[in-house]
Amino acid sequence: MIESLLIKQVDMVLPDGIKTGDILIQNGKITRIDWTITASAEVVLQNTGLTLLPGVIDPHVHFRDPGALHKETLETGSMAAAAGGVTSFFDMPNTNPATISIESLEKKKHLASQKSLVNYNFFMGATPENLEDLVKAQNIPGIKIFMGSSTGSLLVDKRPDLESIFKHSPHLIAVHAEDEAIITQNKQKHAHSTDVHDHIKIRTPEAALKATKLAVELSKLYQKRLHICHLTTQEEAEFLSLEKISGLISTEVSPQHLLLSAPEVYQKWGTFAQINPPIREERHRLALWNALQSGVIDFIATDHAPHTIEEKNQPFGVAHSGMPGVETSLLLMLDLVSKKKITLSQVVKWLCEGPARIYHIQNKGKLQVGCDGDMVLVDLNAKKTIRNEDQHTHV
Repeated sequence: MIESLLIKQVDMVLPDGIKTGDILIQNGKITRIDWTITASAEVVLQNTGLTLLPGVIDPHVHFRDPGALHKETLETGSMAAAAGGVTSFFDMPNTNPATISIESLEKKKHLASQKSLVNYNFFMGATPENLEDLVKAQNIPGIKIFMGSSTGSLLVDKRPDLESIFKHSPHLIAVHAEDEAIITQNKQKHAHSTDVHDHIKIRTPEAALKATKLAVELSKLYQKRLHICHLTTQEEAEFLSLEKISGLISTEVSPQHLLLSAPEVYQKWGTFAQINPPIREERHRLALWNALQSGVIDFIATDHAPHTIEEKNQPFGVAHSGMPGVETSLLLMLDLVSKKKITLSQVVKWLCEGPARIYHIQNKGKLQVGCDGDMVLVDLNAKKTIRNEDQHTHV
């Protein structure tokens, strides 16, 4: 580990704006930010022509470890994160075995201590039977509830089970908000479909809104912190603009739901664009942008969920849902900066400061004296073509 690093005359995205100057990191902490710093350092970078941002925090990834190492591992996932400027991640519990016990949580943390190149933490997954472990868990970002179909036992869709978790949980509760009953009914209607365009007819806005409304109701009833993962609908955004309570209820959006829309994405990519909740029509995409810019949505998270090409290149009904993203989220946002659609300060707000604020992550997400020296240098004039063969993610 480098004990001291001095970066001189660099453009820095600071909490109070973009400024040029020097920044000194000692023993992993930012100790000085000034116009000029004359202290010596083990490594000095000068006149790089680059721009310095805080390290990105991605609090929603699926690194598939343990259980599906042919898709991703904690090593390859963290390599992809580091390559994309992501210095911290939170991994979801739908691995094999699922992270639903204290024992499985500790095993996962041990794996990460050996494999991960960047900072990490892990959600505990909720089931109808593991409340005791959920309550006992320590040092986790939160509990993850899948209100709609997911992996194995990771489905909690009955109100009594949901109420029990909300009532007794000492942790933030993050939900995948899709109503299982509506999804099941719609699957029966399209049971023999091989058309990926029917994905949005099965996982409808009504299914998302119903689950989100129930989660918000329980959050308010028991006064428990609620985070709604990967918001996808105009209806949810409008509902949360009225019901969202600062400090109690928060939400996120993924880059794919901000940048892509149906039916074009399915015409172009077929089942490679199949994710849960699905990429929806243009009205939803525009509503999500408005909600992000107005503060209804708190931050951007990728829902990085890789599968092999063989698993994705199957007919609808057989193909797996999910797509990678941890390596490209910052690049995609910087591309929007180059097109003057958003600002660098907004990128930092949505990719760094927002996750740190919502999850109460100490000393991360900002370039500020006293914060950890998690940083990324970017070349705002560079051009890059994203190609599958260049990705660090396993698949």
